[in-house]
Amino acid sequence: MSTSTTPLVPAAVPPGQREIRIYSHSTLFYWWPVWAVGFIIAILTFIDGHRMAIVPSGTKAEASRRVEGQNEPADVLIAPKGRPLSRDENNEIIQPRLHIAQNKSYGVIYATILIVTIVVSGVPLRGLWSLIIVLCIVLMVVIFALFGWWDQIIEKINLLDIRINMGGYLFISTILLLIWALTVFIFDHRTYVTVTPGQVRVCQAVGAGETVYDTTGMTFQKQQNDLFRHWIIGLGSGDLIIHRSNTNQEIDMPNVLFIAAKVREIEQMIKERQVV
Repeated sequence: MSTSTTPLVPAAVPPGQREIRIYSHSTLFYWWPVWAVGFIIAILTFIDGHRMAIVPSGTKAEASRRVEGQNEPADVLIAPKGRPLSRDENNEIIQPRLHIAQNKSYGVIYATILIVTIVVSGVPLRGLWSLIIVLCIVLMVVIFALFGWWDQIIEKINLLDIRINMGGYLFISTILLLIWALTVFIFDHRTYVTVTPGQVRVCQAVGAGETVYDTTGMTFQKQQNDLFRHWIIGLGSGDLIIHRSNTNQEIDMPNVLFIAAKVREIEQMIKERQVV
């Protein structure tokens, strides 16, 4: 087996030669649920049709008060004495204009998805650990049900009130989507493995050159043993490990999208080469 290092410009592929390129992505790929759910909740918040009023501490809400200029009683907010409502530069009272949902569950759901995504993308739970976590969750659900604790837990959760206005959801989701797209479609594409009949070209560092290996005796192994990362939010992603013949060195390509289909293509290419 021979190896060689080339400049930054990838080696030319002969015309008509088939090649399979595999990209290794950063863990930021697994953050797509955060911006996706953020946009969905922003739309739901807009449809909700409520506005947020910014009032000083001590403001009270009163129902069915007579208001000058209206024929029917109306619900009003009464600011405490000496602490008027917020005003703009023209000394006009700032009217409620920020879109916010009446349903407090939206903020709780968004915060929960954010926390779960941080844990799943940052803490690998491979193989047996995934099974242990699932079994522990099922066991806790059964135990809590047997002791009647779920009613108390749900009651406490109902006291949790997290609210973000529509602008907050849109700002976080838009910035995160831009960073996610730049990382997944541009920066991550600088770390790759290109498989052609007879050769494997590897670039494992941004800005580094390619290293070329012969595929003779080389094996390609996929790992999809992290239930939460690879299957639940990874959409069938996995880690690719390339074993080189006559050496203990391995080429690791973590977080490869649609890894099962990629490995099947590579195996088919190698078989076709052997037949030829």
